[in-house]
Amino acid sequence: MSDENVLDILEAQKVKSFLKNSKRIDGRDLKEARNLEIKTGVVSSADGSAHIKLGNTEILAGVKFSVGKPYPDSPENGAMIFNLELSAVAGHNFQTGPPRIESVEFGRVADRAIRSAECIDFSKLCIVPSEHVLLIFVDCYVLNADGNLIDAAEYAAMAALLDAKIPKLDANYKIIYSEYTKDKLAIDINKFPASFTFYKVDGKIICDATNAEEKASDCRFSIGVVNDNIVSYHKGGIGTFTTLEIKEMMKLAVEKYGAIKTKICDVK
Repeated sequence: MSDENVLDILEAQKVKSFLKNSKRIDGRDLKEARNLEIKTGVVSSADGSAHIKLGNTEILAGVKFSVGKPYPDSPENGAMIFNLELSAVAGHNFQTGPPRIESVEFGRVADRAIRSAECIDFSKLCIVPSEHVLLIFVDCYVLNADGNLIDAAEYAAMAALLDAKIPKLDANYKIIYSEYTKDKLAIDINKFPASFTFYKVDGKIICDATNAEEKASDCRFSIGVVNDNIVSYHKGGIGTFTTLEIKEMMKLAVEKYGAIKTKICDVK
């Protein structure tokens, strides 16, 4: 067993010890999220970008447009390709090499919250029906992994998408790099999605878990919210939630939605 694994076990035991008294190591309430900091326009080579800090979790998101063919079932719509990268620099448990299972799963859950909200008008990205459309590539890079990567990635992606500018095209439908139209990406703020992930540790439900709290947990439940509507959900881990617990988590996610939406949408 490696030193890192021993440290993880000790931290998880400490988390459980605190939670027996309904306390958290960092002093937060069980339902309290960490502070969220957002900066946009941080990568000059991207068409849109954002850097977010959720507690000590840091993610850099970049948006890049490309011209491609539409999917056969949506010939007049552009598309979005979402990627979450967990590199070795993100934490001592991560290594270089093929994408980790967590990276693929977390990225898909964050992506699902955005897609299910139907907040992006992909028809505005059509150039020539059935032939040419704009594709949106959203890449999220984890710089420091201290828990709750699903929510952090979704927040970073939405901030970067709101920052995105539509590039100009030449006569052959090629992107003219560093030149942009006056149009922003068509995002319906009234359908703005926000993700909220809860973890269960020894029967107690906590919001916005740190890495140590995740190690101590039995399972997690991620919820995508638009206003007072649940648009997506995903359960992970081997533990279980009761129907009452799920209803309570959904209620709490809806209550927290407004503050997160305002925080992301008001970034200048």
